[in-house]
Order: sequence, then C-alpha cells, then structure tokens
Amino acid sequence: MKFSYKILLSCIITMAAALGIGGYFFVNDVFQASMEREMGQAADENSILQFAFETAALNIPAKYDLLQNSAVKEIGSSLEKSGQGTGRLLRLSDENREVLYASEGFVEDRELLAGIEKQTRVYRVIHPDEHYYIQTGAEIRALDRTLYLETMRDVTAVYQERSRGFAVYRNLTLLILLISSVLMFFIATWLTRPIRLLTQAARKMTDGDYSYRAEQVSRDEMGQLTQDFNHMAGVLEENIHELEAEVQAREDFIAAFSHELKTPLTAVIGYADVLRSRKLDDEKHFLSANYIYTEGKRLEAMSLRLLDIIVTKRGALTPEKVDVEMLFGYLRDMYGEKEEHPFTFRYEPGYICGELDLLKSVLLNLADNACKASEPGKPIEVFGENRPEGYYFTVKDYGVGISPEDCRRITEAFYMVDKSRSRSHNGAGLGLALCAEILKLHGSGLEITSTLGEGSSFGFEIPHEEKKDDGTEESQKCGSDRIDGVHSAGGSAGAGADRPL
Repeated sequence: MKFSYKILLSCIITMAAALGIGGYFFVNDVFQASMEREMGQAADENSILQFAFETAALNIPAKYDLLQNSAVKEIGSSLEKSGQGTGRLLRLSDENREVLYASEGFVEDRELLAGIEKQTRVYRVIHPDEHYYIQTGAEIRALDRTLYLETMRDVTAVYQERSRGFAVYRNLTLLILLISSVLMFFIATWLTRPIRLLTQAARKMTDGDYSYRAEQVSRDEMGQLTQDFNHMAGVLEENIHELEAEVQAREDFIAAFSHELKTPLTAVIGYADVLRSRKLDDEKHFLSANYIYTEGKRLEAMSLRLLDIIVTKRGALTPEKVDVEMLFGYLRDMYGEKEEHPFTFRYEPGYICGELDLLKSVLLNLADNACKASEPGKPIEVFGENRPEGYYFTVKDYGVGISPEDCRRITEAFYMVDKSRSRSHNGAGLGLALCAEILKLHGSGLEITSTLGEGSSFGFEIPHEEKKDDGTEESQKCGSDRIDGVHSAGGSAGAGADRPL
C-alpha cells in the first residue's frame, strides 16, 4: 500500500473513531439530561397525585372509621379522568399490596410495588411493549390506611429523540468523513510528494544517472531530507567517478605494463632463438647475448621499481633527524664528476625529519630524470633552502620541458611523455611514481614548474623536525598537511619526457 494511502486510511479511521465516540457521548448526554428531566416530572406528578388522593380522601363523608376500598377505587378513577390526554397511568394497592385500582394498560408486574418502603419514593424505566415508561411508586396514608400509589409516564418520545439523534449524527459523520477523505487525499498526496521525488531520484540513480537530483519542494524535515539525499548523491557520484577513474587507471596500468613487458621479452625471445637455432660468429654471438642481457636488466629494473612502489604504498615511515649535508654529499658523489651533464649544487645547511634512504631515492630519481630530459652539455642545478615550514629541495634542468597536460599525469606508473626518448634510456615511467609515493609518506608532494623547450623544475618540502601533538610528545608521522601528488605551476610546463627510470 502506498504511503499516501496509509496516511489517508489512518486519518479516516482516526476521524471515524473520534466522531463516533464523540457523537455517542454527545447524544447520550442529551438523552440523559432529558431522562433526568422526565424522571423529575414523573416524581412531581406522583407527589401531586399523592396530595390529590389524600385531599380527596379527606373530603369523603365519614361513614366509616376506615377508608373503604370502594372509595379508593372511586378516587383512583377520578384521578385518572383528570389526567386524560397526558398519557399518565396509575395504580392503587392496599396494605397487603393487593391491587385495588389500575388504569387500563398498566403493567401487571409488581416488582416496583414490592420495593416501596415507608416515606420513600422509587422509580424505574420499563419497556413492556413498543413504548418506554417511567414507573414511580410511593406510600400514601389516608384515614388510618396505608396505600400505595404507582404511576407510569410515557417517555417513548425521549428514546425516539435519542434514536433520531444517533441517526442524524451518523449521517453527518458519514458526510464529514466523505468530505474529509477527499481533502485528506489531496493533503496526503501533497505531503508525500517529496517522497515520490526521492523515489524517482533513487530509481534514476539505480539506472546509472548519478547526476540526477531530487527536487526540493519544501523547507521542513522532508526538505532537509531531500537536501541530505542530494548531498549524499553528490558524494556518491564523486566516489563512483573516482572508482571508475581508478578502474580505468588500473586497466591503463595493466595495458602499459603488458606493453612494457612485450618489447623486451620479444627481443629476448628472438635473440635467444637465434642463439639456439644457428651458429653465429663471435661478434654476432656477443651482440645477441649483450642485447638479451640489456633487456633482461631493464626488466629487472622495472620489476624492482614496481616492488618499491608497492612497498612504499603499504609501508610506514620511520622518521629520523637528517642533516641535509648527507643528501647533497650523496648527490655530489653520484653526479659531481659527470661530464655529460654539469651539476651545480647550492644549498643552505639544515636538518629535516624523514627517512634518509627514501629521500636519497627521491633526489636520485629527480636528478636522473633531469639528465634524461636534457641534451648533453646542458647544466643541471640542485638547490636547497630553509623555509619557515621546512627545507625545500629543487632539481632544475634546461631540457625539453613538459606540457601542462602531461604534468597532471606524469606521476602515473608507466606514463611517458616521450616514449622513444624514455626507452632509449631504458626507462619505463616508474621513477616519478615512486617519488610521489615516498613524498606522500612524508606529508609532501612534488611541485612542478615547466616550460616547453626551456626546461623544468621539480621541488618538494620536508619538515625540519617532527611535529608535536602537545608540545612534549612526538607525533608518529612527520610533515605538514600538504596535498599529496603533483603540484603544477608556471608556464607551459616542461622537462623532459616522463622522466622514466
């Protein structure tokens, strides 16, 4: 059953119960008031008849010491004639409660007569036939005799009035319920409209239209529910897009990985088959074996890079206080005597908080990428400076540069801007992906400034020392809250291919 129908049915049942109970008590209260009035009139009438009987008994000539039964009957007949047209009936009984006189139609039941006591008046409502009566009874003392006077007053009209009241109220209740049902149907439809809109939005989203939003038609609780639903739908849409992007990235990763494996494996299998199937001279034999060795080393390097990325993503940082002199000394030992690309090192002394080996790997990858992006003889500069939040490293080259589009994807695994240049240096597009993961562990990220044809600058900032939670205890993770990943800045972006390693 629809919710609007439930509201409608609930309201109808509630109104019917309220009107029914209220009508019953109302009509019954009016009836009780009428009956009390009739009972009062019946009691007054009985008193008047009692007084009239006693007066009539005193006016009878005293022939006997006691009031004779014949006189009682005569007085009863006279009293009955005086009340003709009023619907009043009476009955007179002697001391032994034997009936002396009774109006035609008076009930033969003597239950009330047996209950009459001295100086008391009793009454009851009886229903001997189609009529209702109030029967009253009282004791009379006349000329040393004790008699009993009973009257019957017809109150059928009161009961008929109650029946008419119930009938009128019942018809009125049905009319009110009918009109109310029509009104409540429109009200319930209006009240449940936000629910129908939410249901429609949910079905649209189930069918794949995640951009659909429910219309907010009120500012009450249902309106707030609609607003919260739309906010939830927005978050859900973002999550779905992120999941789709992640799935696409995984597919691209698998495709790129398969492609990167295919080229060296094809060469390895081909040259191995040549060595296996024919006899070559020493020079060709050496060249074939050397090509197999070179491609094998490339596959080994690629597998190690992938392993490093996986371990870095799942690993936890063990921070330590590191002198930046150790990092620049390591780079100077690695590249200081490199004639193909003259290196320049300029840095300020200082200390940072991080893991030494991982930071060495970052700088080594950036320096190696700078070499691969630059033509022979082009200088490469490595800078270091103290900043308020930490120590800032910069590796700058004057190579081919990177476009803005490539800057956004350059840290993706296997992504290479210039694949021919990258493969010529045995690169697979994994170096910067590893750098991004290592910097993410340090609460940092790459900042890239590049211009096509002019070169690129890769920078990142590492905190001087560990953050403090309360000024006394050291936090388990170093680094400021930075946006992880790549931060692109400056002109048309630059430095060389994807810097594969």
